[in-house]
Amino acid sequence: MRSVHIGGRRLLAVSAAFAAAALVLAGCSGSNNSSGGSSGGTLTIGTTDKITSIDPAGSYDNGSFAVMNQVYPFLMNSPYGSPDVKPDIAESAAFTSPTEYTVKLKPNLKFANGHALTSEDVKFTFDRQLKINDPNGPASLLGNLDSVSTPDKTTAVFKLKVPNDQTFAQVLSSPAGPIVDHQVFSADKVTPDNTIVKGHPFAGQYDITSYDFNNLIAYKANPNYQGLLGKPATDKVNVKYYAESSNLKLDIQKGAIDVAFRSLSATDVQSLGTDKNVKVVKGPGGELRYIVWNFNTQPYGATTPEADAKKALAVRQAAADLVDRATIAKQVYKDTYTPVYSFVPQGLTGATTVLKDLYGDGNGGPSLDKAKAVLQAAGVTTPIALNLQYNPDHYGPSSGDEYALVKEQLENGGLFKVNLQSTEWVQYSKDRVKDLYPAYQLGWFPDYSDADNYLSPFFSKDNFLANHYDNPEVQQLITQQLGTTDPTERTKLIEEIQAKVGADLSTLPLLQGSQVAVVGKNVSGADKTLDPSFKFRYAALSKS
Repeated sequence: MRSVHIGGRRLLAVSAAFAAAALVLAGCSGSNNSSGGSSGGTLTIGTTDKITSIDPAGSYDNGSFAVMNQVYPFLMNSPYGSPDVKPDIAESAAFTSPTEYTVKLKPNLKFANGHALTSEDVKFTFDRQLKINDPNGPASLLGNLDSVSTPDKTTAVFKLKVPNDQTFAQVLSSPAGPIVDHQVFSADKVTPDNTIVKGHPFAGQYDITSYDFNNLIAYKANPNYQGLLGKPATDKVNVKYYAESSNLKLDIQKGAIDVAFRSLSATDVQSLGTDKNVKVVKGPGGELRYIVWNFNTQPYGATTPEADAKKALAVRQAAADLVDRATIAKQVYKDTYTPVYSFVPQGLTGATTVLKDLYGDGNGGPSLDKAKAVLQAAGVTTPIALNLQYNPDHYGPSSGDEYALVKEQLENGGLFKVNLQSTEWVQYSKDRVKDLYPAYQLGWFPDYSDADNYLSPFFSKDNFLANHYDNPEVQQLITQQLGTTDPTERTKLIEEIQAKVGADLSTLPLLQGSQVAVVGKNVSGADKTLDPSFKFRYAALSKS
């Protein structure tokens, strides 16, 4: 998630409908040390979620952020069991004027390497995010940040472009917010993982003692942590990375690992739910799965030989008319995902069903006749050759089945001829921002529970999708809603943004769902890791 986005903070409520089930499976552990608590227990976690970079300026994905949540401090964080944010290593944080947000740090903060953590590190952190502005980084979340000043060693003042930013406190708890050590990190480029690990610039709940990229990470509780979340329940945590979810499932069944967090297929989850050696833990989720259209390279895109904006829009509209979300949810995901018909998930204030109203049969189903009509009206010759890319590892093993079904649906009636391709995540995350994919799969795991987090990062001009979508009217509305303090007026603006983007179809949302994880039966604390903040923290877990 990346680029320049006007991010704000929000005061919107999450309804109970938004708490879609996230699955955590707990099974017996094969770890040598089964004692719990920070007195010396060891926990082993398995995942297929790959790391891009553990430099906060160089990645904006779930696998990388899972590491950052364990080791970096935040100015603001969400306590266990709550989607709201409170000061973490900050002593206080508040607006001191409509365009100034002032944070006061706790005294005598230190990184694991012994370096003092001061307001100099805070300013350095956010200055480098904006300066580096890596296409795979989260700088898009900081689009409303003008500058950071440091009146003294424990005070940082954030000057904002849009006053009364209704999301800024939550932005400080997001992937743009991990505070880094200015003595270890580069000011103007992404710092290599090995340099980071060697420098131990960590002031979160854990330090990293061993790091083998996308193979194994060893964590140890950080005694210097002075933040909101408190002392870890487990002293040592090992995280093992799997190439295949089938092996992840096998190891949780055998008790070779204590926790498996992301990603098992829906069929595997269903199967493990009947295994007496595992338990299923439910928690909230706000994941979206969607198709991104590259406005330059899609059929009739701006840089193609046959460039025609009217025809390009018709192609996107026809695809929206043909997809059958309910069938994908049922056949592929066993209804652990639900159809989504707008860009903000149901359950968040401001969510609409604009895509149901505009496309398909008007009731959520597909319409071949409507797709034919929109293409004929625009003069589009069929079948339309479409290169559609998906990722087989980052979004779980069911992605192959999901996109095989999408291909089948788009090819209904001979309107599309889909060339379906897949690439593993580490390469995928690099290629997609280089205009190599005309249309491609992405998923979104929210940074915090506010509708803007599904709008600003996607639809501002320099959005993290890097898909060349540029609607000045949408951008103006995004900026306007950030500083609108009246909840009713802000909701109207959020609804208007969805209507305008729905007409443009920068992306094609398909499903709304939850996170999926796995753990051992003798592990406690899983309910805390699946709290409404959308973060998975190892420090809450312990073994009995």
